[in-house]
Amino acid sequence: MQSDPIVFTIFVIFAGSAVFATLALYTRQALLVAYILLGVLVGPSVLSIVSNTAAIQEMAHLGIIFLLFLMGLELDPTKLLLLLKKTTVITLASSLSFAAMGTGIALAFGFQTTESLIVGGAMMFSSTIVGLKLLPMTVLHHQRTGEIVISILLLQDLIAILFLLVLEGGGETGDPLLEILQLAAVLPLLLAGAILLVRHVLIRLLAAFDTIKEYTFLVAIGWCLGVAEAASLLGLSEEIGAYIAGVTLASHPISLYMAERLRPLRDFFLVMFFFALGAGFDLSMAAEIWMPAVLLAIVMMLCKPLVFRFLLRRTGEAGGRSAEIGFRLGQLSEFSLLVAALALARGEISPGASYLIQLSTLLTFIVSVYLVVLRYPTPIALSDRLRRD
Repeated sequence: MQSDPIVFTIFVIFAGSAVFATLALYTRQALLVAYILLGVLVGPSVLSIVSNTAAIQEMAHLGIIFLLFLMGLELDPTKLLLLLKKTTVITLASSLSFAAMGTGIALAFGFQTTESLIVGGAMMFSSTIVGLKLLPMTVLHHQRTGEIVISILLLQDLIAILFLLVLEGGGETGDPLLEILQLAAVLPLLLAGAILLVRHVLIRLLAAFDTIKEYTFLVAIGWCLGVAEAASLLGLSEEIGAYIAGVTLASHPISLYMAERLRPLRDFFLVMFFFALGAGFDLSMAAEIWMPAVLLAIVMMLCKPLVFRFLLRRTGEAGGRSAEIGFRLGQLSEFSLLVAALALARGEISPGASYLIQLSTLLTFIVSVYLVVLRYPTPIALSDRLRRD
């Protein structure tokens, strides 16, 4: 009997990911790099073992929804207000610098102004996944280095959400500015409705049945997808709705339990997301954009550590700590990949500009991980002296 195509595809994704993840761990690489490379290898561009990626991309979309929901759950508004005092200027100044560099390089290689601005916007962010995976939980999380890294990443996440909101107003009507203003007006409405439902309905239900863990799990998924769908009906994206769903629950103690319970589900779909990115990458486009992609990656990896070091030194941080934070934040982000996918889907950028963002992001992932692992304490360090859990 012939295997179901979906079952076979999922088998290829997870069996192949297990093999590639093993190789990635031996070479001290981030696992998401392994998933992307697997997608490239077995996708239509190379072996074509998985030729129809449409269903996988739909499931991958769920991975991003859960990722943003969990980011929202871990963003306690009271903690954010304290962190804002420390790193707001640093985050804003660095983001504008990186956006200007990326825009300038894209313009220099002949991309249109709108495309170049979106490419520049994708350069603003550092990887939350890579940054936190390489940050020792038992040491740096409880020291100033970890506090600064996490606060900058959280603020970058907020900027990324705003950037995605701008992309949502990109071009379905004749007046993009009007559409952006309409979406910006809808956002507070969705946020207020979510806060009221959490305060008067959700929290009471969770308090009444908090001993039934299965119920809490179901409520978390239902709340995440429900607000995501409400956002879609209001003209926003599901990703923004999921983020709002998480933020409105973040101040409640149950959010920590929800975050732990949903991580395996999020990881399942995130594997598909990064695989789908690799499978959708057209290697024939690499011949056209490899030069600007390599240049963009080099500029970002050189400038990000320097810019962060300079800004942190200006705020009184020690030189060694400032340099370490700069290297830990010296790559592009999974948000950069999301910007590339969303902007291409909405017709805001060409495939060339989307592949430019994707390839430069992948290059920075690979090199940045090695730089951090070889120089600073991480859970996957090559030497016993630097290995910290």
